[in-house]
Amino acid sequence: MRATTLVSLLLLLAFAGDTEAQQKPPSFSAYAGQNVPLNVYWGDTHIHTQLSLDAGTSGSAGVEFGAELAYRFAMGEEVEIGLAGHAQIHRPLDFLVVADHAEYLGVVPQVRAGNPDLLATEGGRRWYELTRSKDGTGAALMIGAAAFRGEHILDPELVAPIVRQTWKRQVKLADAYNQPGIFTALIGFEYSAAPGVNQHRNVIFRDGADRAARVLPFSALDSLRPEDLWAYMEAYERETGGRVLAIPHNSNLSNGMMWSLKDSDGNPIDTEYAKTRVRWEPIVEVTQTKGDSETHPFLSPEDEFADFERWDWGSAAGPKEDWMFKHEYARSALGIGLSLEAQTGINPYKFGMIGSTDEHTALPVAEEDNFWGVSARLRPGDPERMTSVFFRWKDLTTHQADIGASGYAAVWATENTRESLFDAMQRREVYATTGSRMVVRFFGGWHYQHTDAQRPHLALVGYDGGVPMGSDLPPRPKRDSAPTFLVAALKDPEGANLDRIQIVKGWVDGTGQSREQIYDVALSDERSAGPDGQAPPVGSTVDVKNAAYTNSIGEAELATVWRDPDFTPSQRAFYYVRVIEIPTPRWTAYEAKRFASPVPEGTPMTLQERAYTSPIWYTPAP
Repeated sequence: MRATTLVSLLLLLAFAGDTEAQQKPPSFSAYAGQNVPLNVYWGDTHIHTQLSLDAGTSGSAGVEFGAELAYRFAMGEEVEIGLAGHAQIHRPLDFLVVADHAEYLGVVPQVRAGNPDLLATEGGRRWYELTRSKDGTGAALMIGAAAFRGEHILDPELVAPIVRQTWKRQVKLADAYNQPGIFTALIGFEYSAAPGVNQHRNVIFRDGADRAARVLPFSALDSLRPEDLWAYMEAYERETGGRVLAIPHNSNLSNGMMWSLKDSDGNPIDTEYAKTRVRWEPIVEVTQTKGDSETHPFLSPEDEFADFERWDWGSAAGPKEDWMFKHEYARSALGIGLSLEAQTGINPYKFGMIGSTDEHTALPVAEEDNFWGVSARLRPGDPERMTSVFFRWKDLTTHQADIGASGYAAVWATENTRESLFDAMQRREVYATTGSRMVVRFFGGWHYQHTDAQRPHLALVGYDGGVPMGSDLPPRPKRDSAPTFLVAALKDPEGANLDRIQIVKGWVDGTGQSREQIYDVALSDERSAGPDGQAPPVGSTVDVKNAAYTNSIGEAELATVWRDPDFTPSQRAFYYVRVIEIPTPRWTAYEAKRFASPVPEGTPMTLQERAYTSPIWYTPAP
């Protein structure tokens, strides 16, 4: 072919492309063609029903709380709970994971019903007698809890068909309630390994029953090693073509084991372990009904908001020791992850943060003024609702009043489907709240300007100029650059005003030590930080006696662009946002007001709800 002919052909193709482009009408909407998450979806990844061995054992007679009730309640329907009356969530959730314990899944209802095969065994007969005894609930619960320690109290051959049929029904029920675009029922279960300490994980599938039913839930009776759970997950994906992830939870009760420097065999964490863990556990549950796991006053003595819904008396393994705290809370774990990355090349603790309830009532609700509690045994208004013992082990005692009404998982996704929500969790574009539904955005980059915080379509500005929560900062563009962060928070439309936005920074210094600093980047009511960097309190409008407050203080919206004034290019760092609301009544105040219930001395009656975003990480160039 002659050169002139080739040139003519290329020109013809070019003009043809231009003609096609000219015939295509321009996009009317700025949002058309955008493939970024513009919606936040609210849900709970951690609700239990009577099929869980602890929930079923401690439930009251005549109180029915199965998975179907959980879905109906989450979708906003008023539900009847047998003899316990009616319940309804104030605002429906967008998604739910019924995460019943894998250990003896569905067995307790069979024990209660007197399954003859189970009663023919010594363990089954003893368990049955205790569940029917007026004073045997505690002992029956402890018998069942042995399964969390990997102890078989029933013949595995008798248990296996019960678990298999229960799981088959559960995944089909999730499919039945899953309504893409309206309500998402994600399939999941809880792996509840507790060899004296809490090593629990919630396992969530991206798939429907066609794939999830091809496996059985992996339990502590299979193995107490999280590494074996990850191997189970890998096998599931390989054999079914599906997708699955795990969410560690309740690390404040792990007695130093959740964010350890060693694997399950006591060996130092190496590259392979780090790579495997971060692959399967992209997010963690940082707040729930059994305490908040963001940080602790022992670890963050200069953090005025560190002492929040604190559960720190220990676990079944014994009382707390000082060395444990560092390995139990999310903020310190993020710092440990930076140190391990410097050693192994991989950060095993590079996680996003969500909240969920861990309620054992099938009622996924974290509303202070609409809180059932963690157990179906005591309902609102019962005289012993707050004073009764929730958990006692040796010298460790907790009361129902110590339980918190927390939390929710907020997910930035493109649509309300299993696939979209799962993918958002996988990329860590999620955040936690303690029950409020405040809307929080967090972006990191190198070129945000202060005026960006006041621009409309803030999300598009954020994505265009940087990365969202859960991501790594792009490479540093020039030597004199420091990272900038665009952050905005909008109050819960039916909740409290905002007190402040904080950015929590953690880094590893030149000596290898983890450091942290908290910056008040946006304050309500025209307040400003003093010379010591501390801002004056926002005040309080709470009337504890009447369980009331007003939004006469605080702000409905806060937004800013913040540039790190202490940036050191050679230091690994993480940044996350904490948003604090003004003080409001705690659920205990509402309970005391409505039912004149006795309150244990020292019980908190107010709180400041909060949100924690997933971090954004900075890694120095090699």
